[in-house]
Amino acid sequence: MEPKPEQSPHHAYPDHWEADVVLRDGGTARIRPITTDDAERLVSFYEQVSDESKYYRFFAPYPRLSDRDVHRFTHHDYVDRVGLAVTIGGEFIGTVRYDRIDDRGRPASAPADEAEVAFLVQDAHQGRGVASALLEHIAAVARERGIRRFAAEVLPANNKMIKVFRDAGYTQRRSFEDGSVHLTLDLEPTEESLAVQRGREQRAEARSVQRLLAPGSVAVIGAGRTPGGVGRTVLRNLLTAGYTGRAYAVNRAFDEGLATLDGVPAHRSLGEIDEQVDLAVIAVPAHQVPEAVADCGEHGVQGLVVVSAGYAERGADGRELQRELVRQARSYGMRIIGPNAFGIINTAENVRLNASLAPESPARGRIGLFTQSGAIGIALLSGLHRRGAGLSSFISAGNRADVSGNDFLQYSFEDPDTDVALLYLESLGNPRKFTRLARRTAAVKPVVVVKGARHSGTNPPGHAVPVSRIPDATVSALMRQAGVIRVDTVTEMVDAGILLAGQPLPSGPRVAILGNSESLGLLTYDACLAEGLRPRPPIDLTTAASPQDFRDALAEALADATCDAVIVTAIPWVGEDGEAETGDGQVLAAALHTAVAGGSAKPVAVVHVEIGGLAEALAAASSTAAPRRRPTTAGTAPPEAPMDRTAPTDREAATDRTTDTDREASTDRTASTGRTTDTHRTTANPPATPHHPAAPAAPEATPPAPEGRPRPGRIPAYPAAERAVRALAEAVKYAQWRRQAAVPGKVPELLDETIDEAGAAALIEAHLAAAPDPRGRQLGHDEARELLGRYGIDVRPTLPAPDPDAAVAAATRLGYPVALKTTAPHLRHRADLGGVRLDLTDEDALRRAYGDLTDLLGKPAELLPVVQAMAPRGVDTVVRASIDAAAGAVLSFGLAGAPSELLGDTAHRLVPVTDRDAAELIRSIRAAPVLFGWRGAAPVDTAALEELLLRLSRLVDDHPEVVSVALEPVVVAPQGLTALGAAVRLAPPPARNDLGPRRLPSY
Repeated sequence: MEPKPEQSPHHAYPDHWEADVVLRDGGTARIRPITTDDAERLVSFYEQVSDESKYYRFFAPYPRLSDRDVHRFTHHDYVDRVGLAVTIGGEFIGTVRYDRIDDRGRPASAPADEAEVAFLVQDAHQGRGVASALLEHIAAVARERGIRRFAAEVLPANNKMIKVFRDAGYTQRRSFEDGSVHLTLDLEPTEESLAVQRGREQRAEARSVQRLLAPGSVAVIGAGRTPGGVGRTVLRNLLTAGYTGRAYAVNRAFDEGLATLDGVPAHRSLGEIDEQVDLAVIAVPAHQVPEAVADCGEHGVQGLVVVSAGYAERGADGRELQRELVRQARSYGMRIIGPNAFGIINTAENVRLNASLAPESPARGRIGLFTQSGAIGIALLSGLHRRGAGLSSFISAGNRADVSGNDFLQYSFEDPDTDVALLYLESLGNPRKFTRLARRTAAVKPVVVVKGARHSGTNPPGHAVPVSRIPDATVSALMRQAGVIRVDTVTEMVDAGILLAGQPLPSGPRVAILGNSESLGLLTYDACLAEGLRPRPPIDLTTAASPQDFRDALAEALADATCDAVIVTAIPWVGEDGEAETGDGQVLAAALHTAVAGGSAKPVAVVHVEIGGLAEALAAASSTAAPRRRPTTAGTAPPEAPMDRTAPTDREAATDRTTDTDREASTDRTASTGRTTDTHRTTANPPATPHHPAAPAAPEATPPAPEGRPRPGRIPAYPAAERAVRALAEAVKYAQWRRQAAVPGKVPELLDETIDEAGAAALIEAHLAAAPDPRGRQLGHDEARELLGRYGIDVRPTLPAPDPDAAVAAATRLGYPVALKTTAPHLRHRADLGGVRLDLTDEDALRRAYGDLTDLLGKPAELLPVVQAMAPRGVDTVVRASIDAAAGAVLSFGLAGAPSELLGDTAHRLVPVTDRDAAELIRSIRAAPVLFGWRGAAPVDTAALEELLLRLSRLVDDHPEVVSVALEPVVVAPQGLTALGAAVRLAPPPARNDLGPRRLPSY
């Protein structure tokens, strides 16, 4: 909406202040600047406000706005006077304005940095978080315009408004003057204000997804009169699943006399339905969708599932249609799943929603599933069904124009019926937010992700989101840092998901292996070594072992304090006639369940070869299982006010959806442990398990399981040892991350004493001012040394050597021995090409080296040679930091040369890094043993290396204008380290979308 020319003498209409937000109840609204065209909207809005709210706003009876008031409240300069409005359906539901004032409370202009602020919210929309959202956005606007404080006068009886200010998290002062409460808020964001903002965001976005998954009524728009077709299929699936709410079929082509379709009321439009519809599934051609969305918005529908295709997957024209679809739906306060969606499923007993194209609703379970691909969704539903795993919820988002994987994480974090979140993602619209949400969710329940389109460098058709240029290996490392279990295939996702949903987390990497096949046991043992686990020698029960032998062996392994998990391997029994007996799967499963029920809480997995009925029997949970909850990690606060996923019968309350038969837990495990039979034998002298030289050794005994740790329920079965071991290895790594996340790392305070943040800021400002280029500028060697030195990062100086005499003079100044190096871009750091000559101990050696260098590679003007004092011998490493506009600042580490450049052996962490992050960073590369005394070499000073990483992290975190830093090489010696080269690039910082006020993305 463009303002009239006379409206903005100082600034043009600030369209970047426009934002869609999710309110407390899960509905959406739009925040935008007020313009001169809003006079009628403002008057209409004010007429709907109660006399009491008007009194609280103006401190006196104020029944109507005068023409002068309307003019004042709609004419702003967007600098000293600003007004914002919250709109739904184009109409105002709330407003806020500020007026800049001086220290005496009179109207002022810059440099005055205080403003008076006032709010007004329609009574019908109070309690939805409208004022809180407005405060976040008006505060961001004020900071942009140089305002640092808000002043507000509030009547003592206006408790709601006082609470809005009090709960915002800003530093504030309060006094009582002349019968009113005077509040002053400092607008500089604080840790508390950011936490409040993110907490509100989490609850609102989770609620918006919950409204979609647990509607009290559903209308399928586009259900055809004849069988077949997308709409009729969705309606059939909805009814077949036993949906507990009210369902309607809507199609404008229905005959007027048609009363029902498939047993549910049939209508030509939503206006004919005599109740508010919560969810609409739209299955009409794309050109008819806008009419359907308008019908939904005008009749109070809360959310949409758009299965219609023909949007961004069709190209530029379709992408614009998709943007318009989102704008239209949000203008009515609705969220969208889709378009081009496969649908949604909620297996809650009080909901039983299957608003999807899946012909069969999955069984109830503890796994939540989100996918951006319908085809992958079908494959995952089928794979989980075959493995006997149930789902709590399922969302297939199609083009994910609105509801995304981030929203699903917000929902999964609170959902008490989801123990594991599985996500298939093809694009990340907001990587910063994703890693933040994933880290928080992973602290209480596993998050397993498959990332499609990893190497294409583009987003799949239909995904209109910014493309990140971060390599896939970096994305994977950042997910690991956030606690995400990153797997490569949907098969691995299912394998990991069923283990994590049905079994407790392992306490360590020690694995017991037992079974009736020596060969299969050895394959499992080898797979464990390959995945970094520490297997015990396999126990061969021999092919004569009975199910009772398996039970006794498993019970003994579970009771053994020196193992953390058990893998059971089984092949069919061979009868006396030589025929394989494959019908004993249920007997064996019962024996294993009995052993698990009586043992300690350790994960158990089964590898089997063609044993009929075993996998199905193992997947069956006991009907007497007690409700289970995954424990909250020590030190991690449990989710606040877990939400109810059920569909309320009266839209106000819901019954408890928990039943004993639905929980995936085992029976009470109090049976005594049996002893193994004499037929057990141990494979002789397997190779020792290697472990990282820098990693701590495993404890001698397994620590007791934390109180409340869930007992194993369904035992996962795998057709191959490698798949079972890989799933178990992911569980081990996740459990270790979770234990560490319970006690977060920190940044040592001693760094503060040697960091000059203000001095660095002044240097950066001066460098950017000297070359005002939006692309930024590369600092020279001395400039980079000076800036890095402000953060205690010393870079060894170099002196130019344009001729042999200059080289000798430089060496004399620096002191022998020296190195002679070319700095031409094509030869930099290429000792293999002869561009570096080391250990030159005197003038004669230096002159010979200079002559050899120029004879071999070219003229000095081409080579740009420099002289540098030699550093102590050590391991050459490379440390880098760079900023990706989407993901943020990333710190990287590797060994210099072939390991990092040829083999890609580089580790990454998001900035800011803690002391724990720095330690893990240098230990997570494959070549890390070189740093810790490989093959008898002296270990290098890793403590100094960790400190360097922390200092560089602080630099790029404190100063986002530092968009890239490369320290190469950094020679790490047994005592200390030396940075020999540094490249620093400065540029105006990229906009951050994770620190401003809450807003939904617009793509």
